[in-house]
Amino acid sequence: MRHSATVSGPVVTSSSARDSAPGVASPASPAREMSTGLRQWLVVVLAVLSGATDAIGLVALGGAFTSVMTGNLVILGVSASTTDGELATASGGAIVAFCLGVYAGARLAGSARAGDAVWPRAVTLGLVVELVLMTAYGIGWWISGGEPGTVLTQVLLFTMAAALGIQSSTVQRFGVNGLSTTYLTGTLTTVVMKLAGGKGLREVRGSLQILLGLVVGAAAGAGLVEVAPLLAPVLQIGCLAAVIVVAVVVTRRRPS
Repeated sequence: MRHSATVSGPVVTSSSARDSAPGVASPASPAREMSTGLRQWLVVVLAVLSGATDAIGLVALGGAFTSVMTGNLVILGVSASTTDGELATASGGAIVAFCLGVYAGARLAGSARAGDAVWPRAVTLGLVVELVLMTAYGIGWWISGGEPGTVLTQVLLFTMAAALGIQSSTVQRFGVNGLSTTYLTGTLTTVVMKLAGGKGLREVRGSLQILLGLVVGAAAGAGLVEVAPLLAPVLQIGCLAAVIVVAVVVTRRRPS
């Protein structure tokens, strides 16, 4: 008598049969991956934004920084010895606003995780919130004709400081040791130490690009305040919006 053979083991189903089977959900399309090279250039643009924002705060909004909190701590100390109430309010308020922004950015973007993409979507979320704050600052600046009064000056300064606080903690989601787009004293220190240790310029090229972006942004921001103040927020908002748009386009999900 002939017996039919029974084959045990997993049943393999072709992708076409699985996709066409009713009631079987297709897996989500994977998101496109950003290259580390493109991420580097987007980080440089964020450094340009930081430089411009710090320069505008220093030149036109009370003489305090929006991201260099070491500088603001020094200014706060100076204001205490000179009994300059306005300077103390500007520097002290900027420190508080920056810290609040850092907290918000950390909550929005979280910490680096194993398996993260080169550009995690949480980074984009944090930058979108930063853009909302920058837009609010821009509206206030334009309403005042680029010459805000005392109270509005402080409000705009604190808004920008909170925005850069968000940016500062958001970029930490990349998990790249030493990467920053705002407080760059550590970046400069690392560059000099590597060069002193015999490393070539190739090893520090990325850090040099970020430092140069900060300087270029500061020059552009201060220059616009002097010659075309109404365009100053355009530079800031434009840089941030461009980074967000590129990130969204490059990392969008592939069509099924």
